[in-house]
Amino acid sequence: MGLNLGCGEGLRPMGSDHWFEPIADHLGTAYLRYSFTKGTLNECDHLEQVLALEPGAVILDVGCGPGRHAHELARRGYTVHGIDISTRFIELAERDAPEGATFERMDARELAATARLQNRFDAVICLCQGAFGLMTAADGGVDDEGRPVDANTTVFAGMAGALRCGGRLALSAFSSHFVVQAIALGDYAAEFDVANGVTHERTEIRSPTGEVDEVDLWTACYTPRELRLLAALHRLTVESISGVDPGDYTDANPGVDHPEFLLVARRM
Repeated sequence: MGLNLGCGEGLRPMGSDHWFEPIADHLGTAYLRYSFTKGTLNECDHLEQVLALEPGAVILDVGCGPGRHAHELARRGYTVHGIDISTRFIELAERDAPEGATFERMDARELAATARLQNRFDAVICLCQGAFGLMTAADGGVDDEGRPVDANTTVFAGMAGALRCGGRLALSAFSSHFVVQAIALGDYAAEFDVANGVTHERTEIRSPTGEVDEVDLWTACYTPRELRLLAALHRLTVESISGVDPGDYTDANPGVDHPEFLLVARRM
């Protein structure tokens, strides 16, 4: 498909709490069959390095899904608390959770207003479009004066506030550069809303028993410059932005062939 140069009104998802919840309900354990979930060990190895995690570090996993990163980090001796909007994913995360890993159902848009989770963590992670990347223009609502609120900024503010002074954030974000190139080359059957930086695709997903459902997926996309500006807005110092693939986290410089950027920033 070609690029959508309009204002994106046709791409606004509707739903009660969030459009992703019924998708997670349908996927259940089948979510962990997708190839992008198979690189947990590599990703956690890299996180330990870039976050400079010390023994006993306390970590918040935002948009934790079924808990694959939280489980692995807890096995390595860290204390991890995962939040996700999907009740089904939280149930799966709590199943066989190792010591040190806890979970709760929470909308990441409420994180900044949840005092018990603010100024508490040595590190915050938000990976694979968990919470942050799944927010679109329709998910933020409006403020008291009727102005649109960017939901991703709301989520980012909550993550920044959850850090202790000196704590670090590791955030992966879908690359606008990659999306535009892939669509132009015909490698990605999606629409890109240039005005809002959101990609939209229609795809099939399968339940654990093989039942097929056709769903819409919206993902917010970013450039490294936008991530730097977002970090600066919330008084985080950017330590690195690298180009990554799921399961292949390295310190590579960002490139147009990398589907994601990994932002590492520190609260001073």
